[in-house]
Amino acid sequence: MRILPNWLREFVTIPADDRKLADDLTLAGLSVEAVLSEGGQTVYDLDITPNRVDAMNHYGVARDCAAIYDVDLRPAALNLPKPDNTSGFAVQIDEPQLCARFTGRIITGVTIKDSPKEIAERLTLLEQRPISNAADATNYVMWAYGHPTHAFDLDLLEGNKIVVRRAHDGEIIKTLDGVERKLTKDDLVIADAKKAVGIAGVMGGFDTMITAKTKNVLIEAAWFDPSAIRRTSRRLGMHTDASHRFERGADWGFTAVANDHVAKFILDTAGGTLGAQIDAIAREVKRPTLALRRTEVKRILGLTAEGKEIEAAEIERILRRLGFGVTSGHELPHSTKGRLNGAPMPAVAEEPADFSVQVPTWRLDVEREIDLIEEVARIYGFDRFPNTLPSFSGGVQELPYERHENRLRADLLALGYNQAISLSFISHAEAKEFSSASPVEIANPLSEEASVMRPTLVPSMVAMLSHNLNRGNENVRLFEIGKAYELNGGKAEERPSATLGATGAAISGNVHHKAEPYNFFDLKGDIETLLANFQHQSLYFDASTSDYYHPGRSARIVLDGRKVGQFGQLHPKVAAERKLKQDVFLAELDLERLYQQPLKDIRYTPIPRYPAVDRDWSFIFDDAVTFERINTAVNALKLTDLRRFWPVEVFRGGSVPAGKYSVLLRAEFQSGERTLRDEEVTVWAMQIVKALETLGGTQRA
Repeated sequence: MRILPNWLREFVTIPADDRKLADDLTLAGLSVEAVLSEGGQTVYDLDITPNRVDAMNHYGVARDCAAIYDVDLRPAALNLPKPDNTSGFAVQIDEPQLCARFTGRIITGVTIKDSPKEIAERLTLLEQRPISNAADATNYVMWAYGHPTHAFDLDLLEGNKIVVRRAHDGEIIKTLDGVERKLTKDDLVIADAKKAVGIAGVMGGFDTMITAKTKNVLIEAAWFDPSAIRRTSRRLGMHTDASHRFERGADWGFTAVANDHVAKFILDTAGGTLGAQIDAIAREVKRPTLALRRTEVKRILGLTAEGKEIEAAEIERILRRLGFGVTSGHELPHSTKGRLNGAPMPAVAEEPADFSVQVPTWRLDVEREIDLIEEVARIYGFDRFPNTLPSFSGGVQELPYERHENRLRADLLALGYNQAISLSFISHAEAKEFSSASPVEIANPLSEEASVMRPTLVPSMVAMLSHNLNRGNENVRLFEIGKAYELNGGKAEERPSATLGATGAAISGNVHHKAEPYNFFDLKGDIETLLANFQHQSLYFDASTSDYYHPGRSARIVLDGRKVGQFGQLHPKVAAERKLKQDVFLAELDLERLYQQPLKDIRYTPIPRYPAVDRDWSFIFDDAVTFERINTAVNALKLTDLRRFWPVEVFRGGSVPAGKYSVLLRAEFQSGERTLRDEEVTVWAMQIVKALETLGGTQRA
């Protein structure tokens, strides 16, 4: 946000030039990102953190300046002329939990015209559009003091009253931007006796706005519940300067003062007769009284660069300059050591407090003793403390499966995959499409597209692949190692998972080789490479995969009798719904199960000194007999010197009957101690033939 140093100097005397002031504010936590010069004036571009809504205005920044330079801050309260009686106008608050306070004031006989040149120029420097003196009054006061206000044309209000109520389901209001908005009962509105005239905390209504014909004005300043304003703003897609502040928490105690400042601005620029203020208080928004101990200040901050503690007088000075109420020298009662909106907070210590600190109504971010210590530190100056390393008495402890994950990550990188990180939130529709688990709902989601915690990493991977393809990156290999979440017996559980995604070319083309597209067998080879790191007795693949995989190009991974994942091509229908124009391959690994397998120790094996012996067989099998069954049957023989067994080629058609296939199988035998004899290899070969015949295989001549 933008801040004008010249405006700050109207609230406080600053003994520093604009450049030094920018540095001092940055050291105090109000980061000045840029110092600009526009129209002959200096303009600061400040990065204000969301918790510091009190500093999203000039007076709030000036308050920090008063603490930094130990100078007086000009009071914000005004002495307005004695008002005429405004009898007959009423304010009615039907929702005290959503609107704790509403302050109104009427000014009659105004003349609507352009604001004075200096006001219009100041608003322009803040990137605001000047409209008219009455409309600019509310905008100017918000940028000056931080409290949003609104001005209504009094003559367009019906029933001589204001009602703060919930909207009716389906109620329509046309807002100042000329758009008709359909409301629900969850929205809070400002209404007259018959209709809604503004969306509370967000935007006023078009039908009661200030125009050149306006003669009488009602000024509104109120306090609204932050969560209610946030829900309405997000549902309607309306983010305004007012909602930005109300969502983060306005100052309950400043509504009457803000109302006075708007009234003075209108009186000075538009004339008119001042009416009495109507201050309707539905409930008080209290701030806590906190205990602050110097021993805790020393423990957290340490000694200064001079080797001393921060003096008690300096702590009290800083807090008073920031607007905190400070008394010293007594123990706080347990019930008042910390209260937030009337709710007791637990005591932090039993030792007597050096200070009892009353938090002001504008500091919603201060709730604990540590928050007070942070205030002291940032104003005193973090640069005035020596750089020291924190004490550490423990030792570095490796996570239980750190070695497993490091090995997995290293191999994936070596295979050409790039690690990716995505958000853990997906939509209900994606959770239902890609998982049968019960998803973990998010209480306050940003949108429907991010409303549940992901029960699987697949939707995130598909989205990342789609993102790359839509931007012309056609050859992609990604992996993500993260957590999946699901409800189990009403309790949220997290499960370590890994997902691989690949699309495009498996081998880049050049003058010698044509580019080959990535396919199922490339992914299967990568999976086998990864699983080779883990000790296991058996590994096989079958076709029992999820519906979002291609039924003929996918497989389930079963390691030592337990499913540890699945992989394959994304189903064409799912790919078409996401407008993916080339084949996409995915793999999922259940790391919780996989990590239960011990890692294989890397051992050196010398090159064999004795020759290997190969034997080939040609068999005909039914299509239902997979190579996994063939391989399992051969491994069950436990032939000590059998080194490899694999299919060389597969043939269908010709003399091979329908529903069957012919496969050429090859076995490699080798001993590390001697040269094998032909007769013993023949015995082993006969055992293999017999095992294959038990599967229904017929040996071809």
